[in-house]
Amino acid sequence: MDFKDLQNKNERDLHELLSEKRKELREMNFKINEKQLKNFAGVKKVKKTIARILTLLNKKKVEQTNQ
Repeated sequence: MDFKDLQNKNERDLHELLSEKRKELREMNFKINEKQLKNFAGVKKVKKTIARILTLLNKKKVEQTNQ
């Protein structure tokens, strides 16, 4: 997911997407431990998306407190 796409979402959508991505990461980690997942690049992408979402949520929180 692109950063610009994430910026257009509201807080509620970001929280929902965050929970989905965390669930996806958890499932990927289970598959890695069971030797079922061969594509490790997907884990890196999901982690980066989670970081982007958390960055946007923190940015929105700071903007709200400054107003």
